[in-house]
Amino acid sequence: MRTTIYILNGPNLNLLGKRQPEIYGNETLDDVQTQCQKTANAADMDIKLMQSNHEGQIVDWIQEARDNAAGIIINPAALTHTSIAVLDALNTFDGPVIEVHVSQIHKRESFRHHSYVSMRADAVIAGCGVQGYALATQRMAQLLTEK
Repeated sequence: MRTTIYILNGPNLNLLGKRQPEIYGNETLDDVQTQCQKTANAADMDIKLMQSNHEGQIVDWIQEARDNAAGIIINPAALTHTSIAVLDALNTFDGPVIEVHVSQIHKRESFRHHSYVSMRADAVIAGCGVQGYALATQRMAQLLTEK
């Protein structure tokens, strides 16, 4: 049975490719799905990519991952800087967690410099555009192999 990785995306990432392309680029979540699937296939893994604008849904998916996923790649978007609930849910997950940000959050507004999620993340990838998701998928494969 192939290993499954959850790739969770927070608020407004459904607008990737349309929203502020000067910051987030022109690629969409469908492009992310395609890139990550290629990387996951090479590592004999499956991915389940999901996006929600609702904090509670993200928490529910993290809890679901406890029984269904070996690892979580998460771009919590604005919830990065505000959600203790997402952090608490991640703290209940036993597998590796990788935090991804399309933009370089440390070159943006000061309120974006703090991440609750980083307190749980095994790795953080920021500022690589949507390629960061593929990098995270590669790293996740390595972490799971080492486990």
